[in-house]
Amino acid sequence: MNTQAEAQTSILDIVKQVFSVVLVVGGIAAFYYFAEQVQLIYRVLGLIVIVAAVLGMMVTTDLGRSVWAFVQESKVEVRKVVWPTKDETTRTTMLVFAMVTVVSLILWLLDMFLFWGVRLLTGQGG
Repeated sequence: MNTQAEAQTSILDIVKQVFSVVLVVGGIAAFYYFAEQVQLIYRVLGLIVIVAAVLGMMVTTDLGRSVWAFVQESKVEVRKVVWPTKDETTRTTMLVFAMVTVVSLILWLLDMFLFWGVRLLTGQGG
């Protein structure tokens, strides 16, 4: 039998996640509610503070820790990527342009001959 232990989410984590959603929704609602009374810069700064607080609170949950670990692992993987040189990129781009041109000409010729054939079959050609 294959027994897998499922990750148990604590009640505190659930409360933090729900509170985070409520804070973000409340911050967005306040942003629009105070549109006429408060200058834009203060509304944006308030929203940034709320989002920063929510992100800080979310990092303390199991889900937040797993997302943060994924981000860290992704950064390590991006460093391992071998990026193409400028010459390789230029050659590949030119090859793509050439292939698009060739395929477009082939499709144009096919369309032209099919249109000509249909006109002859329907008696509209002259």
